[in-house]
Amino acid sequence: MSAVHRRFGDEYRAVGPARRERQRFVDKNGRCNVQHGNLGGESSRYLSDLFTTLVDLKWRWNLLIFLLTYTVAWLVMASMWWGIAYLRGDLHRAHDDAYSPCVANVYNFPSAFLFFIETEATIGYGHRYITERCPEGIVLFLFQSLLGSIVDAFLIGCMFIKMSQPKKRAETLMFSRAAVVSQRDGKLCLMFRVGNLRNSHMVSAQIRCKLIKSRQTPEGEFLPLDQCELDVGFGTGADQLFLVSPLTICHEINSKSPLFCLSQRSLRSEQFEIVVILEGIVETTGMTCQARTSYTEDEVLWGHRFLPVMSLEDGFFHVDYSQFHATFEVPTPPYSVKEQEENPSLASPLSSPVNTNRTRREQVCSLDCIDGTGDKNKLPFKLQKISSGKEELPRRALRMSSSGTEKTCSAGDLLKIQE
Repeated sequence: MSAVHRRFGDEYRAVGPARRERQRFVDKNGRCNVQHGNLGGESSRYLSDLFTTLVDLKWRWNLLIFLLTYTVAWLVMASMWWGIAYLRGDLHRAHDDAYSPCVANVYNFPSAFLFFIETEATIGYGHRYITERCPEGIVLFLFQSLLGSIVDAFLIGCMFIKMSQPKKRAETLMFSRAAVVSQRDGKLCLMFRVGNLRNSHMVSAQIRCKLIKSRQTPEGEFLPLDQCELDVGFGTGADQLFLVSPLTICHEINSKSPLFCLSQRSLRSEQFEIVVILEGIVETTGMTCQARTSYTEDEVLWGHRFLPVMSLEDGFFHVDYSQFHATFEVPTPPYSVKEQEENPSLASPLSSPVNTNRTRREQVCSLDCIDGTGDKNKLPFKLQKISSGKEELPRRALRMSSSGTEKTCSAGDLLKIQE
């Protein structure tokens, strides 16, 4: 099989054979890969909630329904006005000054259509009008006013709700491309990073994690895509976020965690997906917004830590989004928490140095993250200014982490390097 190559500096390194990407339950952009089929008679339930059905449709179908509804309504109502004039004989005596028609100056269908448009849009040019000797015209006018108000409220309300949906707000909520597994406060943790690119805040932001993995029960029942909750601080309130700067979300792997038996070796053979759901209220509109992403087993880096992106400037804190996805290796035991509890001597990270034969996903992430110029071009212009002059920062932090001492790189160390 052909090898996948990644550029690092002026060299090319082979990072292993190409591997076919498996089907995801949730894409990186948050779209769920689920399609409903064979609904049978249950399809009628969509019509019982017609307003929500129209809002959920794509824009091209919404615009088509919007145009068709108004066009058909206008043609039908204009035909009714023309029918009244035809049955009363107004079309044949329209130019008789001594005759009082139902609608003045309506001679044919185009003139009846123009009268309806003038009445519906409350233009009122004054040339065409209803006379008092036409009770059927007065009843039709009242019906037209009520029907027009209902159609306007339904369609315009549908378009307004669809335009004000906060789905686009989720595009400025950022998730790290990979999740990492390393020790924090002496405990093995699964971590990933979230960020908010806008200055407007997400009010009451809350984050949740689900582990999607097929399993078989002791009774022999197979559960495809079984969902398990990953605790990211529900009991302590750590899942409630103050998202004004990038935050690293941490899941402690313990005996209650579904990842209790996960080790560096088993990670290469496991098949699972971690779905991350971030919810909050948009400060400017007051509407609830939800952003989603997922991490497969290939996107979980064992023995890595995120590079700090916060620095203290003159009077403010500076966030360098060019290093948002960057990680560096740290000494981490390759054993699962279950193995460490059974054998406490395995828990020391210094007794288990980082494996130099890194896996394909670890090599690819490290090379992508260190290559600051490549990431910088993918950022908006304002964020490209932030990353100028700091390309050497991750390499200095990497040298600190690989020095062999017990001290690891922290935000304070990073500020000292910057100075």
